[in-house]
Amino acid sequence: MRDGKYKIVYCTPALYSAGGTERVVSVKANYFADVLGYDVTVIVTEGKNGNSFFPLSNKVKVINLGLNFEELWNISFFRKILLYLHKQRKYRKLLTKELMSIRPDVTITTLRREINFINSINDGSKKIGEQHLSRTNYRKIDTRFSKYYEKLFFWWWKDRVVSELVKLNRLVVLTNDAVSEWPELANIRMIPDPLSLKVDGSSSLTTKRVITIGRYSYEKGYDILLRIWSVVEKKCTDWQLDVYAMGDPTPYVKLMDDLSIDKRRCHLHSSVVDVEDEYLKSSILVQPSRTEGFGLVIVEAMACGLPVLSFDCENGPRSIISDGEEGFLIPTFDIEEFSNRLIQLMNDADLRKSMGEKGRKKSQCYQIESVGNQWKQLFDELMQKDGI
Repeated sequence: MRDGKYKIVYCTPALYSAGGTERVVSVKANYFADVLGYDVTVIVTEGKNGNSFFPLSNKVKVINLGLNFEELWNISFFRKILLYLHKQRKYRKLLTKELMSIRPDVTITTLRREINFINSINDGSKKIGEQHLSRTNYRKIDTRFSKYYEKLFFWWWKDRVVSELVKLNRLVVLTNDAVSEWPELANIRMIPDPLSLKVDGSSSLTTKRVITIGRYSYEKGYDILLRIWSVVEKKCTDWQLDVYAMGDPTPYVKLMDDLSIDKRRCHLHSSVVDVEDEYLKSSILVQPSRTEGFGLVIVEAMACGLPVLSFDCENGPRSIISDGEEGFLIPTFDIEEFSNRLIQLMNDADLRKSMGEKGRKKSQCYQIESVGNQWKQLFDELMQKDGI
């Protein structure tokens, strides 16, 4: 460190995809480097060239270790274990080499594969874990399609992480609910995700368009959303639904066919870079997630003046939305209530406008300047403890 300008290293799997973690890491890395003047390096294990899906400052260095853990996704369980252990040993060796060379003041892990060994790397840095999932969904497998020995392994693997989290200098979580999920840890700090957009305008809320942004996965609940839409589209025939998500939409296209949904008014898109433009062309955000660690999409939509409908799933949405103020929190999996509230918003322009205005105001506390200052305070606190 020189003159309060810390060396920061981020360890995260990838930057090339359009996920929420990738977006948040990019935004914070840019702020640390461009505004706070820190020396910032992001170390990734995936992606051929290390390019970032989201804009990344040329002051932020990226090191791609090229380990390709993603190839484990589609192989048998026992082969997966053997190859994982091999890659994990290689990862530990390569990451140790990089950290010993960089000698950062702070190393931040997004709690993926490196959490198993990062505390034992004696590079002199403070170690911070950044938790983007709720505890119940951290290191979770889909038990519907898992064999008993896979379940036993993952239960052991999931419980083992606590012994590593307790060694961190700090574990940063995104909501107050998330703080209470880890009663055995005394090193927790709550810092929300920052708003990643610099919004220039606000939606007119006159376009009859509902939007959601995320990924095509079970957790995001798009199967539930399509069931909701199959009801709503028949009562609000001049509205359309647009889904922007990363991943494979094929199962959802089939579900649309099964539900006889009008494909002229319901569109399943791939992920999009310019999310602000899509928000501004919409009038309502729907968030049908079964679980959320935070809900960055909610904050982004609110900043663009959109009212929000979300299931009241654990952690995220309830920490952002006050029911009936910036939008509606729907009891989880209550399709009828979600449908009724969505129809209510579609038919009430004044309610959309009132909720949208309240949402814009609340989104200000998630600006990067506010969140970035909380991170700076945390860095200063950890450094001052050692008299640095």
